[in-house]
Amino acid sequence: MIHEMRLHDKPFQLIKRGTKTIELRLNDEKRKLIKTGDKMYFTNRSTGEIIMTQVIGLHIYNNFIELYKNFDKLSLEYDSGEEGNSKDMEIYYSKEEQEKYGVLGIEIKLL
Repeated sequence: MIHEMRLHDKPFQLIKRGTKTIELRLNDEKRKLIKTGDKMYFTNRSTGEIIMTQVIGLHIYNNFIELYKNFDKLSLEYDSGEEGNSKDMEIYYSKEEQEKYGVLGIEIKLL
């Protein structure tokens, strides 16, 4: 199966560089359709550029606090000089949404 997701420029560029290998999302109904081996393409919201990846792992947690404890900050979305913080995800997903659906770390590799 092929899935499509849109990304802001920074995470898009980090995936393109090969440093961001975990895409963070709610584990909602749409994401529950994702399986290991599926292809996923990301569209840059700013430029329209597209990159293709393959799902190599799925990591389900109750919230982003738990997820962040299990991955290094570079694989999640941060440059080496940045401080990684699970609260950053609350810009996109409220605590209530996290509680309702749980969260998903989609492990990907660039194709």
